[in-house]
Amino acid sequence: MKNVTDSFVSLGRWPSAGSFGFNTDILATNPINLSVVLGVLIFFGKGVLTDLLDNRKQRILDTIRNSKELRDGAIEQLKKAVARLEKVEIEADQFRTNGYSEIEREKRNLINSTYKTLEQLENYKNETIHFEQQKTINQVRQRVFQQALQGALGTLNSCLTDELHLRTINANLSMFGAIKETTD
Repeated sequence: MKNVTDSFVSLGRWPSAGSFGFNTDILATNPINLSVVLGVLIFFGKGVLTDLLDNRKQRILDTIRNSKELRDGAIEQLKKAVARLEKVEIEADQFRTNGYSEIEREKRNLINSTYKTLEQLENYKNETIHFEQQKTINQVRQRVFQQALQGALGTLNSCLTDELHLRTINANLSMFGAIKETTD
């Protein structure tokens, strides 16, 4: 180890060969430096660069493949959703049609039922009116009959004397007697 340190120490003691400075001759320094650097990079970095590019290419291809799979899955889900939507729209149309026809049927039934009820009420009204008319007519007849009877009794009582009364009774008895003889 001593040899290694001695060699570094001896480097530090060398006298400079000249002054330190920049070589400004572009034609002499740059193409040579660039060619050396490019050569080293191409020689050592070719494999690394190729691996990096291959990895990047593989990641891009994987991403594209995954994107295609996701797109295909999304398209399949969209087709299923469209099919379900069409099915639901058809069912909704059927419900709407059935609902409208059911409403119309119930409407007709209600109208018919109301019409029948109105007819029955009209019949009951007419029967009630007829009954009340007959009842009123009978009451009027009874009153007229009672008044006529009272008037006749009044007239008979005022015109009938005892003698006329006895003659009427005798005449009626004779008629009954004659009727009785003819029937025997």
